[in-house]
Amino acid sequence: MENKIKSSEFKLSEIRATAICGNDISSSVLYVSALAIIAAGQYAWIALLIVAVVLFAFRKIYAEVVGALPLNGGAYNALLNTTGKSTASLAATLTLLSYIATAVISATEAMHYLHSIIPEFSVIIATIILLALFMGLTIMGITESSFVAMMIFIFHLISLVLLATAILFFLFSNGFDIFHANNSLPPREGSILKAVFWGFAAAMLGISGFESSANFVEEQKPGVFPKTLRNMWIVVSVFNPLMAFLALSLVPVSEIAAHKTDLLSYMGTISGGEWLAIIVSIDAVLVLSGAVLTSFVGVSGLLERMTLDRILPHFLLKKNRKGSSFRIIILFFILSVSILLMTKGEVEPLAGVYTISFLSVMALFGIGNILLKLRRKKLPRPEKASWFAVLFGIIAVIIALAGNLVKTPEDNQPYNIVIFTYYFIPAMLFIIFMLNRILILKAILNFIDYLFVNMLKTLRRFENNVKHLMNDINSQEFVFFTKGDNIVSLNKVLLYIQKNEHTRKIKIVHIIDSKETEIPENLLKDIDFLDRQYPDIKIEFSEVIGEFSPEFIAQLSKEWQIPINFMFIGSPSDKFPHKLEDFGGLRLII
Repeated sequence: MENKIKSSEFKLSEIRATAICGNDISSSVLYVSALAIIAAGQYAWIALLIVAVVLFAFRKIYAEVVGALPLNGGAYNALLNTTGKSTASLAATLTLLSYIATAVISATEAMHYLHSIIPEFSVIIATIILLALFMGLTIMGITESSFVAMMIFIFHLISLVLLATAILFFLFSNGFDIFHANNSLPPREGSILKAVFWGFAAAMLGISGFESSANFVEEQKPGVFPKTLRNMWIVVSVFNPLMAFLALSLVPVSEIAAHKTDLLSYMGTISGGEWLAIIVSIDAVLVLSGAVLTSFVGVSGLLERMTLDRILPHFLLKKNRKGSSFRIIILFFILSVSILLMTKGEVEPLAGVYTISFLSVMALFGIGNILLKLRRKKLPRPEKASWFAVLFGIIAVIIALAGNLVKTPEDNQPYNIVIFTYYFIPAMLFIIFMLNRILILKAILNFIDYLFVNMLKTLRRFENNVKHLMNDINSQEFVFFTKGDNIVSLNKVLLYIQKNEHTRKIKIVHIIDSKETEIPENLLKDIDFLDRQYPDIKIEFSEVIGEFSPEFIAQLSKEWQIPINFMFIGSPSDKFPHKLEDFGGLRLII
C-alpha cells in the first residue's frame, strides 16, 4: 500500500477553505429562519442567538482536537486516536449519512428554487445533473472546486447584505408595526421557555457544515483551520438571527409557514420588489449547490482516511492525475442518486437522517475532546477548550437532538428515528463486516466444511482462496517505535494490535541516536516475554541508528515497505520537537 503523503503543491487559503465549508453552513439562512419562527414564534431570533453561543463553544472544541490531531476525518480521527476503530467507525458512519443527506437535500432544494424561476424542467433529473456536475468538479481537483466555492460564497454574502439593507430601508420608511404585532402574540404552548426550546432545537440544524472543515484539514494551509471556524461562526451569528428578526418585522407569524421554503425570496419581494426576489432565488440556487460541493469534498477526505486505515476496501484509494480519489467520489455520487430515486425527490424522509446524524456527530466530537483531555494529556495542541465549554456544547447538542427526536412529523409520517434506522443499519452492518472480516471469513469456511463435506474438491479451491485472502490481510506488518517503554506499556501496545488490527506481525523498533550507545536495560527480556505470551503475533525487535524525525520515518517506511499509517508511537510530550501532521499519518496507540 502506498503511503498517503499530501501534496504541498496546492493548499487551501483562508477564503477558499472557508468557502467550501461556509457554503453549507451559510445556506442554512434560507430555511432556518422559517423553521425557528414556526417553532418559537416571535422568540426565534433569541433561539438563533443561543445557537451562536453554542457554536462559539464548539469553535474551541474543534480547534483543540484538530490542533492536536491535524488529520482528515473529523470526529472519526478524534475517536480513532483516543479509543478504537469500532467507536471511530460509528462516528464515520454518522458523518457519511450526514453528507449524503446534505448533498441530496441541498441539490433538490436548489433545483426547486431554480424551478420557481424556470419551470420547464424535471426537478429530479436536474438534481441528478447537478450532483454529476459537482462529482466531476471534485474529481478535477481541490484547486478548481475551491475556486467555484469561493465565487459562490462571495456572491451569497453580497446577496444577504443587499437583502438586509433593502429590508432595513423599507422598515425605517414604513415602520415596525408588524414586529410589534408579532411580539404582542402569546408565546407558543403558553410558555416563553418552551417556545425558545423548540426554536433552539429547530435552529441547531442551521449549523450543519461546521464539522466539514475538520474533514479536509490536510488540504488547508497551516493556521487556516481555526480561521475557518471563526469565519463560519461570524456568518451564522450575524445573518441567521438578523434574518429571523427582519422576517418578524415584515411578515406576520401566521403567514410564515406558507413561505417555509422561500421566506427570504418573499421578504425580497416585499422590501425591494421582483428584481430582489429573483436575486435571492439565484443566490439560493448557487449557495445550495455549493453545499453539495461541501459534501463531496468532506466525504472524500473522510472515506480516504477510512480506506487508509483498512476499514473500507483498498481499491477505493485509486487516484487520478489531479490527486483525487475518484472512485470514492463516484461511489458517493451513486449513493446520493440512489437515495434520491428511492425517496422520489421528497426531502422529508431524509430530514430524519440529516437531523440525527449531524447532531450525533457534533456530540461525538465533543466526547472525542474529553477523551483527548483524559488520555492524551501530553499531546501538544495550539488551543484548549475549557471543561465548561466542552460540557456545555455536548449538553446543548443532546438537548437539540432530543427536541428533534420527540417531534411528531406532519402528515402521519414515521418518526425521525425510524427513517434514520433505514439508512444507518445497512451502513453500520457493512462497517461491522469490514472490521470483523477475518472472523466472518473463518465462519464461512467452517460452515462450508460442515454443510458441503461431499463437495470438498470443488470447495477446497474456494477455501484456499479465502485462506489466501486471510493471509494477505494478516501479512501486513505493523511497527511500534519504543523509547524503552516498560513491559506494561508494551503489553498495552500488543493488546491494542490484537483487538483493533488484522495482523500476525509487529516490529518493535528502538531508534539509537548519537547520544545513545546501547538499548535500554531489560527491553530485550520484556520483548522475549511478550513474544511467548502472544503466540499468534510474531514480534520482531529491531534497533536502527538515526534521529526520530518525519524524514527518517518516511525513509524507514520506504525501506521496509510498511505504510506510515501502520506505524505507532506513544503520546509525545509537549517537548516533542515535531508536529504530528508532518509524519504523514503516524498514529498514537498509548
